[in-house]
Amino acid sequence: MTRRSFRSRNSQGSGNPHGPGATPPRPPRFRRYRQSLAIIAGVGLVGIAGAGILSWTTYAKLVADLPSVDSLRAYQPPTVSRIYASDDRLMAELANERRIFVPINAIPERVKDAFIATEDHNFYTHGGVDFMAIGRAGLTDIFARHGRRPLGASTITQQVAKVMLLNSNVLSFDRKIKEALLAMKMEQVLSKDKILEIYLNGIYLGNGAYGVAAAAQSYFNKPLDQLDDAEAASLAALPKSPTNYNPFLHPQAAMARRNLVLDLMVEAGVLTRQEAEQEKQEPLVPQQKQRFGPLPDSEWFGEEVRRQLIAQYGQERAAQGGLEVHTSLDQSLQVTETRLLHEGLMNYDRVHSGWRGPLRNLPNIQDDGWESVLDHVTPPGGMLREWRLAVVLPGGTHVGWIEEGTARKGTLLATDIVWARRMHPLRAGDVIMIEPQESGSAALRQIPQVEGAAVTLDVHTGRVLAMVGGWSFHESQFNRVTQALRQPGSSFKPFVYLAAMEKGISPSERFDDSPVSYGDWHPQNYEHDNWGPTTLHDALRESRNLVTIRVAAHLGMKAVADTAIRAGLVAQMPHVLPAALGAVETTVMREAAAYATIANGGHIVTPTLVDDIQDRSGSVLWQAGGLKLGTIMQAPPSEQPAVDDGTTPPAPEAPSAAPVAPATPVPGSVSVPALTDIRPTLASEQSTFQIVKMMQDVIARGTGRMAGVGIDRPVAGKTGTSQDFHDAWFAGFSPDIVTVVWVGFDTPQTLGRNSDGGRVAGPIWNKIMKVALASRPKLDFRVPDGITLASYNTGRISAVDGFKTDQVPGASVALHGFGAGTEALTAADTGADAVISDSESDMAQTPGQPGSASGGSGPATPGQAQKPAASDGDIGVGGLY
Repeated sequence: MTRRSFRSRNSQGSGNPHGPGATPPRPPRFRRYRQSLAIIAGVGLVGIAGAGILSWTTYAKLVADLPSVDSLRAYQPPTVSRIYASDDRLMAELANERRIFVPINAIPERVKDAFIATEDHNFYTHGGVDFMAIGRAGLTDIFARHGRRPLGASTITQQVAKVMLLNSNVLSFDRKIKEALLAMKMEQVLSKDKILEIYLNGIYLGNGAYGVAAAAQSYFNKPLDQLDDAEAASLAALPKSPTNYNPFLHPQAAMARRNLVLDLMVEAGVLTRQEAEQEKQEPLVPQQKQRFGPLPDSEWFGEEVRRQLIAQYGQERAAQGGLEVHTSLDQSLQVTETRLLHEGLMNYDRVHSGWRGPLRNLPNIQDDGWESVLDHVTPPGGMLREWRLAVVLPGGTHVGWIEEGTARKGTLLATDIVWARRMHPLRAGDVIMIEPQESGSAALRQIPQVEGAAVTLDVHTGRVLAMVGGWSFHESQFNRVTQALRQPGSSFKPFVYLAAMEKGISPSERFDDSPVSYGDWHPQNYEHDNWGPTTLHDALRESRNLVTIRVAAHLGMKAVADTAIRAGLVAQMPHVLPAALGAVETTVMREAAAYATIANGGHIVTPTLVDDIQDRSGSVLWQAGGLKLGTIMQAPPSEQPAVDDGTTPPAPEAPSAAPVAPATPVPGSVSVPALTDIRPTLASEQSTFQIVKMMQDVIARGTGRMAGVGIDRPVAGKTGTSQDFHDAWFAGFSPDIVTVVWVGFDTPQTLGRNSDGGRVAGPIWNKIMKVALASRPKLDFRVPDGITLASYNTGRISAVDGFKTDQVPGASVALHGFGAGTEALTAADTGADAVISDSESDMAQTPGQPGSASGGSGPATPGQAQKPAASDGDIGVGGLY
């Protein structure tokens, strides 16, 4: 085909470009534009896809890191745990954060309105994030807040998410996204009121207060329901900056912020303009609430409760779980017991120690101008709260001190000046401790070096009514009631005799009180005399060591040890005879519980400080057990069987004795409450009563006479003195309460010649029991069935004891020889091969001399051994008196 013909055919096929209906050719520029658009669209699509993938990856990563919102369904903020005394007075608080939880329906509307108007006025309409507020904040940040912190737009829900779930204040984009995502999820699973409840109880409002209830107390010393609108607005002003708007620190800024909140409440429609203006006229005068501390003198008790709570629930729940702990503390008795123990320790210190001198000396002291110098002296930790630091003024007889910011002067008591002069005469400038007297004079005081402890508990339940763990909780928090292991000395002996009663041995049984030796061990009585055949009644009454040893040897130390361990007096005990004289270790609390076991008829007592524990919703988590409340059918009075008319009227029953139901209810019987004691028993009621009756005579006519002076109701007890007079005890009880007092040094050392339990601890016990019994009905120890009371002559006194049905009152039967089997004992049975002491022989006083430990309760028979020379032997480990 020729070129011409090709062009002709091509022209025919394409048509005439200029003809009608022909499409004009596209210029090259349009094609390039289309190609550019395609490229841009492709790149855009790739960018969008990449951004989507990146966004999705970032979102997935953020969502994966989010905490679970479901935990907020049952969210309970950390709140104060409260400990109450037995009369429901607040005794102490446990808290890492001071917060008082209040449910949303108990929070006043004015408080809720103030916070919502200030922090999130769209709270009830948004879905967790307020996008309009975010937009306004963004525009404000761009155009009006250059160089300053960005304006926030967080909702209340977001704030809850930040504080409760994220627990972070870091200002970052990631955190804000997490906060928003969490807020939206929270709105799906929680009601608005629940979110607001979490917020108002969890927010920190300064001054150590978390939540609105704690803040109301901290700033205005009021409960929430007593706040007015201005005070509610003042609280709502704080979240923005708890420090900068603290009315104590910045009153003007706090008032300006409060007034702004009132204006916001007007805008929200919860206040009228007139009401707001009236509230603005109210002065902002915060009322400083004095931080609550433990009730006076209850620190020992509260600290022991705290230790028990932590052991049972852990530190976090004990301090932040909002527990309501109801204790057995009798605050009035606690204060009295603390004071009486202080007096006893001061009396001992004054008799056995001279004045140890001033705390320091301030030079150039004149009659005037001493106040500022004295004010800078720090008082010692053991100084009692009723004492004052004072400075001796020129002349040495007058002192000056500061009382509630006012300088005072007074004359020292003449007896105190003489007391100080013997060792350290007072000089001008001496800083001393004094106790102001009502007469205007001042009594010289010093902190004793000797320590002591006392506890009182209910005999039937074991509820601890009062506990004093030492001289000063602020000086030493070591609780000598529960933590100090000391030898009980002869206060252990009742458990030896109880074991004998359980074996059927009667109080009138006679054991030989004569010298005895086991290997290298040569025990003796405290008085270094011997009475020959002696009844158990007299032996316990006058704390005869040799009789006690023979009784323990006759029973076997395993029986004695089992009795002491089951009573809770000791955790373990060696099977050696010196242990029968108290050569073991126990605590004041253990001894009190063991004595309560004897006093209540043999049911083993476990001491308790806590009656019950409730959670923040009022559900009981724990309750003291041992006694079960039930009912029995009781016949009407006219149908009850009459009591046999004997020569001796029946003894009144103790308060815990349950009414006795007839075997078959008679017509007209009614259901009455009755307590059933489900605790295990240590010994029979008959055996324990026999010990109680013997111990009554310990106080009436024995080693415990000083403890019974002036007490006009039945009491029983026992003295205790350990080796070398290291420990002085008195343990005793009435039918319903038991008290144990211990005196000694933290680092064991002798209390001094003749400083036994009867003289040192007995008078303190006496004063405590007089107070404790004063408000209680007069009761006698209940005589159980199977016991006959009989009077007989012990050979030294006329005594009344209880005898079981198979025992002959006053008789002593042959027990295969007195102390049968003791002759076969060796040093291994006595522990003498491990511990031998002969330091006691020079500490006892010859019988009959003034102050003799025997007290001359019985006439000395001719031929009785007198006090031997120091080399003649030893009293043995543990028991004295």
